[in-house]
Amino acid sequence: MKTLMITPEGLEKLKAELDHLWRAERPDTTQKVSWAASLGDRSENADYHYNKKRLREIDKRILYLRKCIDDLKVVHYSPHQEGKVMFGAWVEIENDKGVKNRFRIVGSEELIGAKNYISMDSPMAQALLKKAVGDEAIVKTPAQQFVWRITKIEYLK
Repeated sequence: MKTLMITPEGLEKLKAELDHLWRAERPDTTQKVSWAASLGDRSENADYHYNKKRLREIDKRILYLRKCIDDLKVVHYSPHQEGKVMFGAWVEIENDKGVKNRFRIVGSEELIGAKNYISMDSPMAQALLKKAVGDEAIVKTPAQQFVWRITKIEYLK
């Protein structure tokens, strides 16, 4: 099984989500289910059915996050990363048409709701890994290939 990697910031976000689900959303939804159940006939009680479904979704996500957090390998910044594109790097690239892009290479668990993050398993990240400023990366997709030049590499320290 492949080790799932995550940045320290990504792990904190997952822990915050788990905490919020456990301490706020789950108790609130449980209360709504109890209230709706107290109204009697549940067969046509939309509040009851919706909140029961929501409670199952919350419980499923809580279970997933607990397992996921335990299985993740946190990758902290290390000085040996400097000058090379590695996990956790913010990378600026430019193509020969002058189109610029900036993003951070992270693990798949950090992509949800994150702007300017790409998976380390994506073709773009795979083409950039271990390269330095000034290097060209050829990104191959099923449709065509693109050439990007690395203009800047930064790490959160």
